[in-house]
Amino acid sequence: FSFSPLQYTRVWIPDPDEVWKSAEIIKDYKEGDKSLQLKLEDETLYEYPLDLQGHELPFLRNPDILVGQNDLTALSYLHEPAVLHNLKVRFLESNHIYTYCGIVLVAINPYEPLPIYEQDVIYAYSGQNMGDMDPHIFAVAEEAYKQMARDEKNQSIIVSGESGAGKTVSAKYAMRFFATVGGSASDTNIEAKVLASSPIMEAIGNAKTTRNDNSSRFGKYIQIGFDKKYHIIGANMRTYLLEKSRVVFQAEDERNYHIFYQLCASSSLPEFKDLGLTCAEDFFYTSQGGDTSIDGVDDAADFEKTRHAFTLLGVKESHQMTIFRIIAAILHLGNLEIQGERDGEACSVSSEDEHLSSFCSLLGVEHSQMQHWLCHRKLVTTAETLVKSMSLHQVENARNALAKHIYAQLFTWIVQHINVALHSTVRQHSFIGVLDIYGFETFEVNSFEQFCINYANEKLQQQFNSHVFKLEQEEYMKEEISWTLIEFYDNQPCIDLIEAKLGILDLLDEECKVPKGTDQNWAQKLYDRHGASQHFQKPRMSNTSFIILHFADKVEYQSEGFLEKNRDTVYEEQINILKNSKYQMVADLFQEEEAAPAVPVRKGAPRINVRSATPPFKAANKEHRKTVGHQFRNSLRLLMETLNATTPHYVRCIKPNDEKLPFKFDPKRAVQQLRACGVLETIRISAAAFPSRWSYPDFFNRYRVLMNKRDLSKNDKKQICQTLLKDLIKDPDKFQFGRTKIFFRAGQVAYLEKLRADKFRAATIMIQKTVRGWLQRAKYQRLRRAALALQRFARGHLARRLFENLRRTRAAIILQKQYRMVRMRRAFLRVRNATLTIQAFARGMFVRRIYHQMLTEHKAAVLQKHVRGWLARLRLRRARARSAQHLKKLNIGMENKVVQLQRKVDEQNKENKLLNEQLSMLTSAHSSEVEKLKKELQQYQQSQRGDGKQLLSLQEEMEQLRMELERAHGEREVMEDSHGKERDLLRKRISDLEEENALLKREKEELNNSILCQSEDEFAQNTVEENTQMKKELEEERSRYQNLVKEYASLEQRYDNLRDEITIMKHTPGHRRNPSNQSSLESDSNNPSICTSEVGDTEDVIQQVEEIGMEKAAMDMTLFLKLQKRVRELELERKKLQAQLEKKEQESKKSQVVETKAEVASEHEDFAYNSLKRQELESENKKLKNELNELRKAIADHATQNNSCSDVQDSYNLLLNQLKSANEELEVRKEEVLILRSQIMKAAQQKETGKDMESISHNASWPNSDQYVDREDAIEAYQGIPLQHWGTEDWGYLNEDGELGLAYQGLKQVARLLEAQLQEQKREHEEEVEALRNEMDLMQEELEKQQQAFLQSLQLSPEAKVDFGLQQEITRLTNENLDLKELLEKLEKNEKKLKKQLKIYRKKVQDFEAFQAMVPEEWRSREGNMQMAVQRKEKDFQGMLEYCKEDEPRLIRNLITDLKPQAVSATVPCLPAYILYMCIRHADYINDDQKLNSLLTSTINGLKKVLKKHHNDFEMTSFWLANTCRLLHCLKQYSGEECFMTQNTAKQNEHCLQNFDLVEYRHAFSQLSIQIYQQLINVAETILHPMIVSAVLEDESIPGLSSVKPLGYRKYSSNSAEGDNNSYTLDEMIHQLNTFHSIMCDQGLDPEIIQQVFKQLFYMINAVTLNNLLLRKDVCSWNTGMQLRFNISQLEEWLRGKNLQQSGAAKTLEPLIQAAQLLQLKKKTSEDANAICSLCTSLMTQQIVKILNLYTPVNEFEERVTVTFIRNIQKLLQERNDPPQLLLDFKHVFPVQFPYNPSAITLDSIHLPASLKLDFLNKV
Repeated sequence: FSFSPLQYTRVWIPDPDEVWKSAEIIKDYKEGDKSLQLKLEDETLYEYPLDLQGHELPFLRNPDILVGQNDLTALSYLHEPAVLHNLKVRFLESNHIYTYCGIVLVAINPYEPLPIYEQDVIYAYSGQNMGDMDPHIFAVAEEAYKQMARDEKNQSIIVSGESGAGKTVSAKYAMRFFATVGGSASDTNIEAKVLASSPIMEAIGNAKTTRNDNSSRFGKYIQIGFDKKYHIIGANMRTYLLEKSRVVFQAEDERNYHIFYQLCASSSLPEFKDLGLTCAEDFFYTSQGGDTSIDGVDDAADFEKTRHAFTLLGVKESHQMTIFRIIAAILHLGNLEIQGERDGEACSVSSEDEHLSSFCSLLGVEHSQMQHWLCHRKLVTTAETLVKSMSLHQVENARNALAKHIYAQLFTWIVQHINVALHSTVRQHSFIGVLDIYGFETFEVNSFEQFCINYANEKLQQQFNSHVFKLEQEEYMKEEISWTLIEFYDNQPCIDLIEAKLGILDLLDEECKVPKGTDQNWAQKLYDRHGASQHFQKPRMSNTSFIILHFADKVEYQSEGFLEKNRDTVYEEQINILKNSKYQMVADLFQEEEAAPAVPVRKGAPRINVRSATPPFKAANKEHRKTVGHQFRNSLRLLMETLNATTPHYVRCIKPNDEKLPFKFDPKRAVQQLRACGVLETIRISAAAFPSRWSYPDFFNRYRVLMNKRDLSKNDKKQICQTLLKDLIKDPDKFQFGRTKIFFRAGQVAYLEKLRADKFRAATIMIQKTVRGWLQRAKYQRLRRAALALQRFARGHLARRLFENLRRTRAAIILQKQYRMVRMRRAFLRVRNATLTIQAFARGMFVRRIYHQMLTEHKAAVLQKHVRGWLARLRLRRARARSAQHLKKLNIGMENKVVQLQRKVDEQNKENKLLNEQLSMLTSAHSSEVEKLKKELQQYQQSQRGDGKQLLSLQEEMEQLRMELERAHGEREVMEDSHGKERDLLRKRISDLEEENALLKREKEELNNSILCQSEDEFAQNTVEENTQMKKELEEERSRYQNLVKEYASLEQRYDNLRDEITIMKHTPGHRRNPSNQSSLESDSNNPSICTSEVGDTEDVIQQVEEIGMEKAAMDMTLFLKLQKRVRELELERKKLQAQLEKKEQESKKSQVVETKAEVASEHEDFAYNSLKRQELESENKKLKNELNELRKAIADHATQNNSCSDVQDSYNLLLNQLKSANEELEVRKEEVLILRSQIMKAAQQKETGKDMESISHNASWPNSDQYVDREDAIEAYQGIPLQHWGTEDWGYLNEDGELGLAYQGLKQVARLLEAQLQEQKREHEEEVEALRNEMDLMQEELEKQQQAFLQSLQLSPEAKVDFGLQQEITRLTNENLDLKELLEKLEKNEKKLKKQLKIYRKKVQDFEAFQAMVPEEWRSREGNMQMAVQRKEKDFQGMLEYCKEDEPRLIRNLITDLKPQAVSATVPCLPAYILYMCIRHADYINDDQKLNSLLTSTINGLKKVLKKHHNDFEMTSFWLANTCRLLHCLKQYSGEECFMTQNTAKQNEHCLQNFDLVEYRHAFSQLSIQIYQQLINVAETILHPMIVSAVLEDESIPGLSSVKPLGYRKYSSNSAEGDNNSYTLDEMIHQLNTFHSIMCDQGLDPEIIQQVFKQLFYMINAVTLNNLLLRKDVCSWNTGMQLRFNISQLEEWLRGKNLQQSGAAKTLEPLIQAAQLLQLKKKTSEDANAICSLCTSLMTQQIVKILNLYTPVNEFEERVTVTFIRNIQKLLQERNDPPQLLLDFKHVFPVQFPYNPSAITLDSIHLPASLKLDFLNKV
């Protein structure tokens, strides 16, 4: 550095404890000063001496605003103290364990679990560029995955670091990311197998060391293979340099490999009793380190995980046991007691040594041979072969070498079998390799293992340096800037020292070949050969050690043990014994290298060969084996070839302290590792060129304050930036202008930041000056206004006092004047009022007297008037009474009235008589008509006797139904009586309760008045909480159900894909494999006829299986379980049939024996009588038939001649009479036949002799006698057969005409025919039994397989056993459920059949009654010979569409599959749904269930097909969601259920379904609607997801407020250029939301569903934005909070504009709003902390703390959030008990609800447009 430090400049100075310490210069430095005057952070003064000759000044410290950045290379001053301080600040203050250093990810082990590796974090980093998010191992993995997919080039992730730094965990998380993002393309679940390899490798390759409890003692390189679609198809593992010496030796506080302790901890298991193991302390190989346990580690539980991983990878149980036997044998081998002889020159092992016996029995080798060759060795010379005893030391070495060799071979075998399990036959398109290898190591004693490890790190460092240099060069060439060659450390000389010809490894191999080579001789050769090398040194105090100057540090190695470890000597005799083991696996471990199993190489594999880095040894002979060093060099060479052929990504793991304490940072250890892993070398290379890089827009926004108005007026930002830099930085070498970026030398960004800060400081001073002047002027004006106001108020007060005195004086005078006047006036008025009162009373008295006199006179006059009038009227009445003329007038009026009444009576009598006559005429006519109708009815009944019988049967059934109805009415009356009694009791009880209630109410009112004020708030709060809880439970239940529907849809989609693959595979030759995961969900939609309630018993199921085909039926799990039940029933029937068959065979044999002995007399007598009776009846029957035919013929001839009704009636009567006479004659014949039979039976009883015959007659039975035989066949069977085997006496007595014998012979022939039929049936039954036996054998095999699976399950872990038990319980419950479902379906089926029969019978009765009523009219019409013209009446359109069955595919194609939403955009919304329902209604109208099922099934399948085809089309998905919901609403609206018909009109009620209940199909359409809704959400989220971050979080809606990055980020992602073009503004996202809204509204989607869609989308906007905010340090600032709040307000305004504020979408943005407010709040005092806790209620504790840790000041005027403040926040938030979750699940889907929304449109008003091409539909 060449600068002059000024006062207040902050620098870094060396410190022995903290490595580097910060200080501040308190005095300007002058040329020639020998020291700097500094002030440390603790305010102490310090004088720092300077090296004047070296011109070395202390390192400058970066501005505080640059501290804590994500990328170390973005620091202005790049040097060791800046890197160390940045890592320390991020690790301790922000708890960030990941930091970028260019292309290197530095990972510091936190030593405690962090919530940053969940599935949500993986999804958050998936698809992001490397520099956009905070540093993370997932970001590196995503970059590798993205480059592999984009560049089609293999990738590698190199993870290195010290033991305990977290290499294995980092590699594990990288593989988890690939397994989650890539996933497997098939059902092989290969990603789970890849992850399952980790527990196995940790068990056999990891051990506890002093630095790490789970240290990997080998290196591994895992290649994860991908196909062309970049799904995981397989993996392969290569291992390097297993630390075999740990098997036989462990240092203090260390352990052997975990597998030994896991096996000892599980030795008590029954299957391990034969291993002879006890606790680990009892074995020498596991107890050398002292403590055999690790805190917090359960070896037994880890062993179960290891066994489970073996099983998952397909390692057989027998192989697992062999592995454990070998490990146990190694432990027993270490406990051998070797007894020395002849002063230690010879030794032996006792034959009774139990450990030797256990070792030999476990490995299956010969006891005596192993006992002998453990203590002897064979020497082969040219002349003879000698057997020589070995010394005690040699025997112990040989034993240890054998143990190491056995373990190494077992390790190799396990790795090979893991590779076989992870191998895939699919061609690998590309791969990503994860290298987990040891870092640079240096200990107090360094041996051969450390030498190999550091040699590998030298090679990796060389590759790393060249790659970093290459990237820098590519960046400069891409930006087209002039650059010079960057010098960097080249460690090729050190590598040549190790691996070149006659290098250290060559000299080591050469010394190993010398018969008596020693480590001292080898060390001396190194001194002689490489003593002059600059990377090789000889220690001063040792002749057996040597020093190598590695790139990280110089390391001293002790040569002791190098030769032995390099040779890895194992005696051939011991290996030969192991080769002859009786266990095949043990013998295979030690076979020749050529015979070792290898992973098959597939066609199209990458050009880098995949092979094990530690191949099996070729032979045990040490002269012909490759040394360990030679093997390691070759494997390292192959590794470097692989890495050079891929694009590498680097992860450097740092161990912060040796005590393994969480979040403790030891600067010394950190610096040591930073130097060793190459991070500082990366810093040095970056600092040597242009470490700081800015894009032109970012530079313009950051430093526009340094530009003048003239430059800002230009439009070319690039030209403005160039002009500014040329003015500010005079040295042109300090920066370079690229095509898209500006490159700065180290320190230039700090200089620009200083200029910017000075500019702001000057502006601040100007602002402060102006504000202070304004404040003083305001203060002066305020004081002046106050003085003037005081003067004004004082003068006014004096004036008011004078005015008040004058006013009071004047008021006193006025009061005196007025008072005197009032007093005088009151006296005058008193006298005046008294005078007026006296006058008034006197005058009133005189007037009242006069008034009373006038009133009396008036009353007297009125009385006189009324009396005189009454007297006059009385006189007048008397005079009129005496007048005769008046009486005459009255008599005349009465006579007139009597005459009128007499006339009316006469008219009524006449009318009554006429009506009586008409009534009698009508009565006679009616009686004649009734007689005529009776006759006609009798005639019709006689002609329609068959119909009468049917009517009788129908009437009987009607009577039965009426009886049942009456019975139901009786029961109803009983129930009503009981109900009435109960009602009376209840009323009485209610009255009592009302009285008690009144009393309680009074008490309640009294109590309520006392506690009303206290309980209102509590009750309201409890009510709200209960409602919230119930809503939450309802939402969770609905969410679970819709997740099942979603899983159903995904499984169905999965099945379709598998079916397509199977279809493709069917056309290709080779082995075909049935899909193992066929889902039962396909059948629910494609074959609903099987799943509906119409399916009754199992026979119907089997018939439908035959109709639809076994392939589809096999896909229905319900159907499959039914068939299983049917198989069990068939098995029971088979057993019953077999028992019956055996019984029948025995009876048949008995009957045949009885038949050969004698003929039964009673049998042939019965048969003879029956034959005689039948012949007579047949003859009579034929005779009657002939007569009947003659009568019919006569009637037909007569009808042709005369067609009148009377002739027909006569002929019909004749026929009836003849039939009646024939029936009477037939009855007489029957009586005669019965009499004849009784006589024959009496004669037969008299002739019965002998008990034998009686017993035979009683025991005889005919086989198959219960079967039906036709009469004519039986008669023809015995006609013409000669007589045989009959006695003469019986013949003559019972068979006078020979007919009885003939009948007996005929029936005997019939019996033979029946026996033949029985044999045929028996043969068929045997075939059926054989088929059933075959089925039983198949089921037995299946049962054995299940038993075997059950036995395997018994050996599973407890968790697996629980899962297995749950599966069995689920299967049992499923079977019970199916049985109940079958019973329910049968009952429903019977109920439907009875209902249908009842409807049919009712219809027949109605038709019959109508037919009876029409009969007289028809006869009248025939008599009148009148023909009426029938005219067809045009019917109105009833809202139904008719189509032919053949047109159904055409209907589905035109209306669903090929329909475009634009074709019906101008019609009624959801027109296809209405059309489909009208077709459904017609199928219901004609009562065609098959047509209805077919139409609904085709509709569902067509919808699924079109949705699958347009799975990315939002418009199409929204269109069919609207139509599906509308069709579902129509099925409800017109279902006939009252709850759905409340809003229907009378016309709409006429359109309801009549015959079918489509509840199950409504459920199917509801599920389909949920699937379409979820697809709609997925399509919308796919479109909206790329816009969210850039539109909401990054868009500069308020100009000048954007959070500009305060430094030049170096994005090494090659996608950064592409990512810049994919930026969206908030207006574009709102425009997309408008598009979604308009599409859904135009297509008639229900408003409630639209609200739920936008609630889901706004939740995703909130989750994605908040997750991105939580993972990005550059956006956590005050400016971003302001900008974010404005953008959210725009979204809220859009919701209000669309009337969506009730949808709950705005509420989902609450966490994001609070995050924005948190960025804007003050973060200093405890009051601020309380305000944050009270405000951020929707944010979880970890989210709040994360935002505070990420908060970054934009400029130096802001302050960082202190650690104390964050800890205070954490204490305040402890009571919340928030879940340990950092990110929101942006894939969470709210449960959807489809509210019932009936349509006001009537079906008969819908018009079919011609564009739909539905001409084949007919309106009904």
